[in-house]
Amino acid sequence: MAQTRRDQSVAAVRHFNRFYTQKIGVLTDGLLQSEFSLTEARLFYELHHREAPTAAELSRELALDPGYLSRLLRSFSNQGFIERVPSALDGRQHLLRLSAKGEQTYARLNNRSEDSIRTLLSTLRGDERERIVEAMQVIEELLGEKKPRASAEAVVLRAHRPGDIGWVIQRHGEIYSQEYGWDERFEALVAGIASKFILEREPERERCWIAELNGRSVGSVFLVRESKTVAKLRLLLVEPSARGLGVGTRLVDACVRFAREAGYRKVRLWTDSQLLAARHLYEQAGFEHISSEPHSDFGEGLVSETWELKF
Repeated sequence: MAQTRRDQSVAAVRHFNRFYTQKIGVLTDGLLQSEFSLTEARLFYELHHREAPTAAELSRELALDPGYLSRLLRSFSNQGFIERVPSALDGRQHLLRLSAKGEQTYARLNNRSEDSIRTLLSTLRGDERERIVEAMQVIEELLGEKKPRASAEAVVLRAHRPGDIGWVIQRHGEIYSQEYGWDERFEALVAGIASKFILEREPERERCWIAELNGRSVGSVFLVRESKTVAKLRLLLVEPSARGLGVGTRLVDACVRFAREAGYRKVRLWTDSQLLAARHLYEQAGFEHISSEPHSDFGEGLVSETWELKF
């Protein structure tokens, strides 16, 4: 099964590469209508955005053969696009920068490039453009060079908005299937809890929090009413990409704080013995393990647990 999924992933990436290469070809060959090659346009871009780089730095960044890059730079120099300035640190090196003519040429190329992208996106709705940008950011994040991990301070908790509940249901179904092998009955359970929350919610005593990181949803939790004095913490979720940032702790703390302010005397929750990270969070927040019971509601060999926190 795992091998089949990997093969499907490889096929999907190759299919996307062919599609995107063709689309980029339309942009560069059809829309730009430039006298410069794509490599030359990239060279203009790097020279504009870098602070007087050396030829060696450009060669590494553009992954170009030094000899080929040298010929391009000689051509740029002959056309008056670049200036060479001796390095103050090493007299043997020369720093490169665009001349006034080079900056004007870059601006013209940049405007054409932006116009071509606008044309490409012009047929899409606003929400469709946002989906494309978000997907590109995810690809860059996962396949690009590893960047410093986001800080906990970058995570924001907010109230739910239209569309969030669907995301909560989908990600519960996907993550618990991938990580624990739970079947679609668990997703149905989540859908029922979420639907009841939307249809019957008491705003003063029930709430949903969504955790966001850089504009992306990375976690959720719900506090719902069981009785006048008892609340239930439900649907705690943290995306794998956001684990280790304290998202779960902040979501649980938000629930507990709200429950106190709303006048509840107790918060109860259900979890499973497999969910070790969640159980640790509950224990840290002061919850006590009350009871356990074997079940097979969405998998074999499962053990449900009830935890409570009294005020």
